[in-house]
Amino acid sequence: MRSLISLLQRLTSRWLHVIHHSLANQSQRPRLQAFLSTLPVIALCLVLTLWSPSQQPNETPNEISNEISKETLIQTQLSAPKPAQVSVPRFAQVPSEIRGVWITNVASTVLFAPWGIPRAVRQLSDLQFNTVYPVVWNRGKTFYHSPTLRQITGHDIAPVIALTHPTEDPLVEMARVGHRANLRVIPWFEYGFMVPLHSRLAREHPDWLTTRRNGSQQLHETSLTGNRPDKHSLLSHLLNPLLNSGAPKSLGWLNPLHPEVQQLVLDLVTEVVSQYDIEGIQFDDHFSLPVEFGYDPYTVALYLSEHEGQRPPEDVADEAWIRWRADRFSQFVGVLHSRIKENCPTCLVSLSPNPAKFAYRFHLQDWRTWVSNHWIDELVVQVYRDELTRFEGELAKETLQSTRDQIPVSIGILTGTWRRPIPFEQIKEQVISSRDHHFSGVAFFYWDTLWSYFTPESPQKRRQNFRELLAER
Repeated sequence: MRSLISLLQRLTSRWLHVIHHSLANQSQRPRLQAFLSTLPVIALCLVLTLWSPSQQPNETPNEISNEISKETLIQTQLSAPKPAQVSVPRFAQVPSEIRGVWITNVASTVLFAPWGIPRAVRQLSDLQFNTVYPVVWNRGKTFYHSPTLRQITGHDIAPVIALTHPTEDPLVEMARVGHRANLRVIPWFEYGFMVPLHSRLAREHPDWLTTRRNGSQQLHETSLTGNRPDKHSLLSHLLNPLLNSGAPKSLGWLNPLHPEVQQLVLDLVTEVVSQYDIEGIQFDDHFSLPVEFGYDPYTVALYLSEHEGQRPPEDVADEAWIRWRADRFSQFVGVLHSRIKENCPTCLVSLSPNPAKFAYRFHLQDWRTWVSNHWIDELVVQVYRDELTRFEGELAKETLQSTRDQIPVSIGILTGTWRRPIPFEQIKEQVISSRDHHFSGVAFFYWDTLWSYFTPESPQKRRQNFRELLAER
């Protein structure tokens, strides 16, 4: 409690300094407005963190400390990199069973409370989890101190995170606390190439955004599926304004074929793997190019130069057009893999995509080729299905079964959202099925829905259920 009071005192001091400085300097008024707009988010996170369940007396936790070059631009037409030469055992850093969890900043309290990281790690360690995937990139902002992004946006870390973590980089803290609890820490570039159109990054470099056939830079609302709030739920109606605070309403997509976008990603990833004590880096389904995109001036000019002046097909699903874009994107993945291994030879390159057919046809993410070329060290496939028969149908597909023989393959399991909590029995069935299909483990999306007062079972019951389930192996 004493350390909590000390942290709150430091936060209050910093907030008062921001307000005083902004009022005294008219040019700083926008900064004050931005700060004030974050207060609902901070308030919600503080309330939920204080309200959220803590360890019960009969739950004995492990003892964990609570201490709190710009290079030449990539040439897009370079030849595809050769498959990586595997010189060390690729399974060396992988536990006998991967038990992971994603920690995000969306509708989550972990990163917004000064005590959030130690508390989350303590509970995960106690329940025998061994891997965390903490977000480090979302909505055009970083959740670590990034000199690269400061040059573009003026901020080296998301402003709200800077306020709630005034004394220590959250990724440094996550790695320090996580390793003391024997957890692998694999930072997660959650948003990939997706950015809010109103973000500073998108406004500073509109030429970095790709476009749809009609010239729009906005991602079509049906391109990414998600859970919709229950319109008949009073609780959802009351919480939506706070849970969605700051959430982007219009999303665009950075062009992964554009050399300056590629350089940005290379620089951000290099910062993380070279400056932090981590086990790897993870990308997901947003590290892709939605099939509707690719009609921006840069990509069209590149296509024209390689097709004797012929324009890209009007049909976004044209097989040759899909293959051309997917191949160009794969070239960059090879370059990215080389950069990661140059800066951190022991770092795993982890990928959490959708199942292979969907990933390729709708997101031009040819991860089967990436695996064959040894550019991916760990695969965590998102199989977010409610019905067990559909879930097991995905697990039984030949692509997953054959990939499992090449690298560790885990199954991503949805534990719910604030608006659609999932019963533990469904989670248990899917974990058991993943084990029965001989996969390397499971990862749960996401931390805040593992157990809380919003889940169907009580937080204490959910934790006990996870303890028993994970202790079975």
